[in-house]
Amino acid sequence: MLANAQEDIKRPFSFFIFQLRNAQQETHRRRNEKPGRPPGRRQQHQQQRLPLPHLRPEEGSSGGVSSSDSCRRPPVPPACPHPLRFPPQHQGSASFGMSVFNLGNAIMGSGILGLSFAMANTGIALFVILLVAVAIFSLYSVHLLLKTANEGGALVYEQLGYKAFGIPGKLAASCSITMQNIGAMSSYLYIVKYELPIVIQSFTGASGGEWYVNGDYLVLMVSLVIILPLSMLRNLGRLGESGANLGLRFQVIIKKFQIPCPLTALEAANETLRNLSVFVNASAADDGEDNCKPKYFVYNSQTVYALPILTFAFVCHPAILPMYEELKDRSRRKMQNVANVSFLAMFIMYLLAALFGYLTFNIHVEPELLHTYSKYYKSDVLLLIVRLAVLAAVTLTVPVVLFPIRTSVNHLLCAQKEFSWIRHGIITVVLLAGTNILVIFVPSIRDIFGFIGASAAAMLIFILPSAFYIKLVKKEPLKSMQKMGAVAFLVCGIFVMCGSMTLIIVDWAHNAFQKNGH
Repeated sequence: MLANAQEDIKRPFSFFIFQLRNAQQETHRRRNEKPGRPPGRRQQHQQQRLPLPHLRPEEGSSGGVSSSDSCRRPPVPPACPHPLRFPPQHQGSASFGMSVFNLGNAIMGSGILGLSFAMANTGIALFVILLVAVAIFSLYSVHLLLKTANEGGALVYEQLGYKAFGIPGKLAASCSITMQNIGAMSSYLYIVKYELPIVIQSFTGASGGEWYVNGDYLVLMVSLVIILPLSMLRNLGRLGESGANLGLRFQVIIKKFQIPCPLTALEAANETLRNLSVFVNASAADDGEDNCKPKYFVYNSQTVYALPILTFAFVCHPAILPMYEELKDRSRRKMQNVANVSFLAMFIMYLLAALFGYLTFNIHVEPELLHTYSKYYKSDVLLLIVRLAVLAAVTLTVPVVLFPIRTSVNHLLCAQKEFSWIRHGIITVVLLAGTNILVIFVPSIRDIFGFIGASAAAMLIFILPSAFYIKLVKKEPLKSMQKMGAVAFLVCGIFVMCGSMTLIIVDWAHNAFQKNGH
């Protein structure tokens, strides 16, 4: 009797609690329901199973759901439908043809002006052998770089270095790219230093002793008036030199059939042609007609600069991965085909420019080809147009090259700090001032081509891609043909860099020793 009485007393309270919980669930459902759209049965079922946020875990809902952290746990992202090794940033939009053009524009640079000098000091046959070898090695380096990017999960050169070797790898990649860009900036300013005085003389008729035709003064003025204001901008579109370089190759071919040989007027008008050591060739100096016969194999003290000049002319590898990311429907094979077409086109253009420049001047080719033409044709209209185009192109390209250098320096020194115009300006001024000092005091553009080609270009083409491949591509054993080829490529790059740098330094010491009269 007592038990039945207690049950009769509890029954109204249980019914009241049950009705209260149902009302709370209904209120919760209506609050989460979208207006104007009745929920389906499955949605109602899921909402009824949601735990009430204001109930304690031990009070679970009438549906039997106990304590849960589902209202605090973030939703699990859906699985990626494309099993890529690196997450795609965005879908690329560059077509195959546009990618070929962009990569060709990245390959072309001031190095084309030193190719005739390299051929004059190696001979036609040896130069062609070296040109083919460097082009093939550069393409193999692109293959290693693309495969490493897929396996390593990075589309930035410095990120590959960090994934492979940590901070030292990132510093090696960043310093190599910075040195290469500083070398490119220096070569562009050298062109301004060489060519702008000749253009001013063509318009003013100045004899050459006036201050406004002094190359050192002019390069400083151009840097302050044009380059520095453009470099201070935070964003600047890419400016290429392809049009100016195409004009250069055109006039090189045309002038081959207009300039006679031997260059008696050239030699009589310019005494510096005999004084510079780069033009000393005792075996051919006695016979002017023999100087007009092209040679197939040449070896002298300047031959050591040929390979660094070629590597400097072909380096474009920091631009490969960004172009790979921008490629439409990208795949490693498609990007490799883009590189094959671009390198083939540049190979043909480089060969034609070097061949016709060498056949025109033979042993009298200077390290900067346009400067050689100015010795013979100072007021030629075609040369003047090409010279103006090259000057405009290189002047506007210097700020573009300075941008990645400043970004790299800023990232290394102040990675965690927000943008500051003061720091932005200081880095820009220091980089531009240092490059101008280099251009004013280094005696020849040949030294820039040689040093940068033997150091930074060799690192970017030979050493870093092979080292990244060996470290990051795990699925291939070290004794496989692919890994052994990369190891051989790495050893070859170290040999090229160390051998070229040693011979260049020996040549510098020899020239300094002779200059001092000892």
